[in-house]
Amino acid sequence: MNKIIYTGHFKEHIQNFVKLKHAVGYKYNTEAGHLKRFDRFTSEKYSDATILTKEIVLDWCSKKTYEAQANQCSRASIIRQFGKYLDSIEVRAYVIPKNYYPQEQKYIPHIYTVDELTRFFTETDNCRYCNECPYRHLIMPVIFRMIYMCGLRASEARLLKVADVDLENGILTINQSKKDKSRLVPMSDCLTKRCRCFSKKVHTHPLEGDYYFPALGKKPITLVNLYRNFRRFLWRARISHGGRGCGPRIHDFRSTYAIHCLKKWTEEDKDLNVYLPALKTYMGHDSFEETAYYLHMTADVFPYITFKIEASYPEIIPQLQGDPDETY
Repeated sequence: MNKIIYTGHFKEHIQNFVKLKHAVGYKYNTEAGHLKRFDRFTSEKYSDATILTKEIVLDWCSKKTYEAQANQCSRASIIRQFGKYLDSIEVRAYVIPKNYYPQEQKYIPHIYTVDELTRFFTETDNCRYCNECPYRHLIMPVIFRMIYMCGLRASEARLLKVADVDLENGILTINQSKKDKSRLVPMSDCLTKRCRCFSKKVHTHPLEGDYYFPALGKKPITLVNLYRNFRRFLWRARISHGGRGCGPRIHDFRSTYAIHCLKKWTEEDKDLNVYLPALKTYMGHDSFEETAYYLHMTADVFPYITFKIEASYPEIIPQLQGDPDETY
């Protein structure tokens, strides 16, 4: 439920719009916060407005001196969706054209090589004890392997509860992930074995509601903590980082998992019409297009298999599209 209170002239429409997004499965919390700021903006600067005009939209979307291009595009996208919603219920509104503002250069995921993965995971195994995060040296070797070997989003891994990790059957339960979807994710035997050893050391008296990867105060390990350790492991593994926005990223482990699966299946002449739906479900994708996104990447990273894919599945490789914050 959206608990944000809107007070401006568009308040009822914004509330209904956010409720609609929630009803179709979107969390829409960050976007609702942006709309609250838009609500305050119109109340203060356009208090007499009764129509969502072009002037209001472009004024709201104008780039702030402190924000990145991607943030401006994100705000414009949200207000565009709101404008389209108003238009759909026959309320007069200006709909800002798609891609009205130039986007930043598209981020291309870094696909880790087998050698890079080996060096990176070796460094996680060398992680030392830390007073600020007592279980850090035990968490890092497991959580990064889990992200890669199960194709998880970082948030899916760090928010796992003890009850979500079935050590007997080697299955993870991912609850209310992207678009509030849940799924079961089987683990390999070697990863399951690592989790059993980890649980014996960390969860000696487990409660089902405890976070599987705990920080101080029984809270989940934070993204900031995870990222700082990630950068440290990259440096020690001699994997170059291009700076902010250039990667590699933690999320690239997920992309690498998908690419490595597709490479393996193609080389083994597997029927992608059978295996792609399985990959879609395993990774928690909402549509086939999200999974097919990796087909083009596979062809780019491993060009020698491009002909093989296209010969067997004409036009199955889509044009590589997406945005700098791609989270498939």
